[in-house]
Amino acid sequence: MVISDPAKDLRTLLASRRGLIVAAGRDEARLTSMIRLVAGPLRLPIWSWTVAAGLAVSGGRGQPGTTDPAQALAFVSDSNQPGVYVFLDAKPLLDDPVAVRLARELGQRQVPGRTVILTGVGDQVPTDLQPDGVLFRPRPPDRAEIDEMLSRTLAGLQSSGMAIRLDPAQRAELVTSLAGLTLVDAERLVIEYTVSDGLLGAGDLQAIRRAKAELLAVDSPLELIATDVTMANVGGLDHLKAWLVERGRGFEPAARQFGLPMPRGVLLTGVPGTGKSLVAKAIAASWGMALVALDTGRIHGSLVGESEQRMRAALDAVEVMAPVVLWVDEIEKGFRAGGDNDGGVSSRVLGVLLNWLQERPDGIFVVATSNDVSALPPELTRRGRIDEVFFVDLPTPVERTAVVTAHLSARGWDPRAFDVAAVVASTEGYSGAELEAIVVGALYAAYAANSPLTTNFLLTEAHEMVPLSVLRAEDIDALRSWARGRAVRA
Repeated sequence: MVISDPAKDLRTLLASRRGLIVAAGRDEARLTSMIRLVAGPLRLPIWSWTVAAGLAVSGGRGQPGTTDPAQALAFVSDSNQPGVYVFLDAKPLLDDPVAVRLARELGQRQVPGRTVILTGVGDQVPTDLQPDGVLFRPRPPDRAEIDEMLSRTLAGLQSSGMAIRLDPAQRAELVTSLAGLTLVDAERLVIEYTVSDGLLGAGDLQAIRRAKAELLAVDSPLELIATDVTMANVGGLDHLKAWLVERGRGFEPAARQFGLPMPRGVLLTGVPGTGKSLVAKAIAASWGMALVALDTGRIHGSLVGESEQRMRAALDAVEVMAPVVLWVDEIEKGFRAGGDNDGGVSSRVLGVLLNWLQERPDGIFVVATSNDVSALPPELTRRGRIDEVFFVDLPTPVERTAVVTAHLSARGWDPRAFDVAAVVASTEGYSGAELEAIVVGALYAAYAANSPLTTNFLLTEAHEMVPLSVLRAEDIDALRSWARGRAVRA
């Protein structure tokens, strides 16, 4: 898939004589720059409107009496002259029926070279302006734009006496860390973390990534996840691990010369608590990629078309973060088969996701996890959208040994001091999450008894716990029955 050039998209809209354009997003400076880039070669004058200053042509004085949006639109209509008329923060326009009517008429009356662009009215064409307005939703800045902004910003900071201590690899890492943000937000983060102590260095990169995660979390279904685990922290699942090692090499440049396509993704289904989410984190860490989670519960909006727009905006942001691992946890909850109880919103959002999965650019590896495959639309499991479907079953004795050993080691206890075999024998049918709970519960019991941790504490916890395989035996049998012939055992 070729990522489109936002300026080229805007040029196409202007050339197609669209009279009314709604510009989504909040990067005013980038949009204004784009308009200048496009309108200049076409010799179109650029007018801008704000509620404070009214309507003014670029390089000229304001037009008297045009602070009112209806008056400003009437001026545009009466002048009948070519030009790009940009209404910044135009939300007040929507509160005035006369202004709405004038805007619609400008969209209907095609005057060669005349286009009205509205900003700050949302990420979709407002209902009152449909069908006369067309949406322009520029993709987030690409790496070249971020790098250009970074060069300009760092030069300005250095001229102000700030110290910049980033080698080429660290600078490239900073560009990657800023991907997905608006240029305004990215520049603010760089300035903030430089001015705070007069220095921008390698130590600021992690803080900038955390700040970016917070920005993404505001009114967005995306969340940047810390990747502090590796495959060594995942007990068992040897077949899946070997497959991931093999696929991971597909990101090497030499793989393209060998004729290999880049890896696309994997669906992990199976029993709850068996480490599917842990694997998603370990993949990103092992491959040295960022991990971004898509929270399906935060996609849906209250307005018509808002959910699809939020989904597209999130996927656009993911594209500019590549290479990246996109994690969709419990995907069945957001994209259930036959979900028509919401007026078709879920079906439309699913359509956006399916199309993107098929056409997305290289460098994005999708890890989807599911505890209820029967609720998944079959289209999600089609090859081309993902590479493989793995079934993560309850751990075998060998895998339980690895899990118990890993959890004891992670908490500072030498597994050789315990009868791990006895614990494994007592935990047939226990999930990885339940094995962890046994270790943690035993630690609490030993600490409360002012005693060192012993095998007896572990066995007591194991005997007192009722595993999910007993509580939901029928559901787990159904999962296993589905997996036969449909999924590869992890």
